[in-house]
Amino acid sequence: MVVTTTPSVEGRKIESYLGVVAGEAIVGANIFKDLFAGIRDIVGGRSAAYENELRKAREIALQELADNAKALGANAVVGVDLDYEVIGSGGSMLMVSASGTAVKVSA
Repeated sequence: MVVTTTPSVEGRKIESYLGVVAGEAIVGANIFKDLFAGIRDIVGGRSAAYENELRKAREIALQELADNAKALGANAVVGVDLDYEVIGSGGSMLMVSASGTAVKVSA
């Protein structure tokens, strides 16, 4: 499955548009646990713990997007957009959403 942020797949013709597809992932952030565990991770303003959680959430959202496209008979998703939102009281959860257009491209 080709998943791309571009509006087309280089060297391949879009044969049909199958619809908009999306995938979401929500991860919780236990503020106290993360605060103490993250103290040793923070170097130069970066936290490896949070970066790993973001990476996992993004991978889950993109996999769900690809699975939904495959269910429509697509072999590619074009125009993919990733969004990140903090949700929940006190910003205790992070949502990553991916959306794009499922298409059938030539071989």
